[in-house]
Amino acid sequence: MTKPMMDLRALVEKSGDADLLREMIGFAAERLMELEVSAKTGAEYGEKSGDRLAQRNGYRDRDWQTRAGSVELRIPRLRTGSYFPSFLEPRRSVEKALTAVIQEAYVHGVSTCSMDDLVQAMGGTGISKSQVSRLCEEIDERVDAFLTRPIEGEWPYLWIDATYLKVRQGGRIVSVAVTIAVGVNTDGRREVLGMAIGASEAEPFWTEFLRDLVRRGLGGVKLVVSDAHEGIKAATARVLSTTWQRCVRHRSRTDGDQCL
Repeated sequence: MTKPMMDLRALVEKSGDADLLREMIGFAAERLMELEVSAKTGAEYGEKSGDRLAQRNGYRDRDWQTRAGSVELRIPRLRTGSYFPSFLEPRRSVEKALTAVIQEAYVHGVSTCSMDDLVQAMGGTGISKSQVSRLCEEIDERVDAFLTRPIEGEWPYLWIDATYLKVRQGGRIVSVAVTIAVGVNTDGRREVLGMAIGASEAEPFWTEFLRDLVRRGLGGVKLVVSDAHEGIKAATARVLSTTWQRCVRHRSRTDGDQCL
């Protein structure tokens, strides 16, 4: 069976940075709660309105177990009546649809189809299709900001790898290379530095991928670790002029797993 989008959760878990997806789910959950509460109270947060039906009364904390791990929620409270997030209700598929939207944003932007799935999952919550559409735009914007953010400081160690996945593009299922770069800085902090989608792992693709990291500020790389792909080795020498080492896991693996 083909995957309509990349399995971002599996990819970031291998990179040791599962917070990437969890933070995006937390952001989207916060926005959904604000939309639901605004519909229930008849006014936006802090808005003065004669149509207001209820006043807010702080927040209560709750942990939400998702596919990306535990997400800390601050659920709005009301002075009169009660509010409970629709996506926490049993049998609702909001979390699944929301995760799919976020994953797709990392590949090629949120599609109308995935947005419609989220609208359907949110059915009966008081949130309109236009509001869900705006949320999807905000997810796209935040993902783009993450993938294009400046890279500050020195990153002596860089792991790069790719996996082939099936994605839906223009109504067709195609195979693409999903690449990810994970760096370790001088403080020992590990972080996803870049991600890109390409038709193949040819040397020009890897060269452009590494050049983009350098343009964003990547510096101080002393060692690049990857599989023995000739395109990676050539691009590393051309762009970073540093030492390359084959990942030990790639040398011995038999399960097709990534080195990250």
